[in-house]
This record gives sequence, C-alpha cells and structure tokens, in this order.
Amino acid sequence: MKKIVRFLLLFMAAIVYSAGVSLFLDPNDLAPGGVTGISILLNRLIRVETGTLILILNIPIMILGIWKFGWKLIASTVYMLLLISAFTNLFSEYVGGVTNDRVIAAVLGGSLVAIGMGVTFLCRATTGGIDIIIKILRLRFRHLKTGALFLMIDFVIVSISGIVFMNIDNAVYAMISVFISTNVLDMILYGRDEAKIFYIMSNHAEKITARILLELGIGATYLNGIGAYSKQDKKVIFCVMRKQLTPRAIQIVHTEDPDAFLVISGANEIFGEGYKRYGETI
Repeated sequence: MKKIVRFLLLFMAAIVYSAGVSLFLDPNDLAPGGVTGISILLNRLIRVETGTLILILNIPIMILGIWKFGWKLIASTVYMLLLISAFTNLFSEYVGGVTNDRVIAAVLGGSLVAIGMGVTFLCRATTGGIDIIIKILRLRFRHLKTGALFLMIDFVIVSISGIVFMNIDNAVYAMISVFISTNVLDMILYGRDEAKIFYIMSNHAEKITARILLELGIGATYLNGIGAYSKQDKKVIFCVMRKQLTPRAIQIVHTEDPDAFLVISGANEIFGEGYKRYGETI
C-alpha cells in the first residue's frame, strides 16, 4: 500500500511539474535552469517537443546514474521522467499557454515546478537532470560546493536563453522563476528552519559518516552512547547541515542502513565554521 501511495504521489507530482513547464514557462519563452531549461532552448532551435527533449537529454544522465548508484536508486527517477515527458507534450499540444503575462508565468510556473519537485524529493525520488550530474561530480571533486554548482549552471542556462530568444527581459523573468522555485522548494522540504540537526544511531556508522563527509561536504562528530536495553556501546553520529541537504542526508542513511534510528530537529541559529560568526547580527 505504501508503494502504491508513493507512486500515485509521484504521478500527481509529474502532472504539477509538467503543468508549470508547458502551461506557463515554455509558452512564454522562459527557460529556467537544469535540463528543463536546456530543453526549452533546444525546442526553439530544432523543433522537437520539449517533453521529448527532456527525456532524450536525461538518457545519458540516467545511464551514468545507474552506473554510479545502481538501478534501484534510479528506477523512481526513470518513472518520473517518463511521466514528465508525456504530460509536458500532452499539455503543450492540447492546452498550451494559459497566460501571456510573463510575471504571472514566472511566478506560477516556478511555483508549480517547485511543488512537483518537492513532492518528488519527499517520495525519495528525483526529476533527474543536473542534480545527478552534480552528485557524480561531487564524488570526484570533493572541493566543489553543491550550491555553487547549481547556481553557476542555472545562471549559464538563463544567460543563454537571453541570447536564443534575443530578449534580455526573458532572461530576467527566467531568473525570477528560478528564484521563486528555489524558495518554494525550500518551504516544502524544510519549513522555515535555517538548518537541521541530525542524530543518527546505526550499526553502520562508519559507512554513513564516510558518505556524509564525501557527498555532502559537511563535518560530523561521534558521540559515545550505551544502549539501555542491550548495554552495548553505540556510536551516535551528530551533524548539523543546511536545510537544503536534508533529503540527500536522509537518503544516505536509508540506503546504508534502513534500520537506522534517525532524529532530526531544527536549528534556527548556528555559529561556527560555515555558518555565522560570533557577534554577527541576527
């Protein structure tokens, strides 16, 4: 039953995501970041349907993902991509753009895309594309920051859109859409907390910690504990991370140890390396 509910939620998320693209962004020449933005740009150059381009561009990315992370972790993403591709094409053909106002298109399109992505992430899946590429890059180049990579790629795509559409206004509205999408996604996934505190109790603490250090680029601390019932020594992983990393951290814990005991709480203020300095105004 849980699997059925999960796939129904992904089905609805694909509809919402596709509506944002094909009813608002694509008809108004707004190309946000990621593979979706690239697909909208290519559609103007080679006249292949945007939904089909989203699927085609993701094929090599999915192959890389399966090679690096295994088929099991990528299966839900493939399911999402097939749905997004189909619904994007259907909406474009039978409905088309519902507004000519680019401000409305940027706001509603960005919000719908974020809602679709948020539900997808909460169901432990992805919409494919750039996030998988960045995850692979982070395995090879530890010094690269995930947030910086996303920002640079989105900025490049949005800038190119201004050239392709020969209209700087389109690039500005596309950037507004990216900004709105990012903030709506944050609200869906993490609420209003600035950061998250993780307490992880697992028999595979070393494996989980190694992946957190490598893939998330954050620090972690071992706390020594003793099981009240088993009387055995336990390693408790303590770490603090920015809220954007929470879904990936949960996925790491679940992948390495489905039986791990995980406690997540909010942290409104954090002082120290990577966060605010002492004495900094709130």
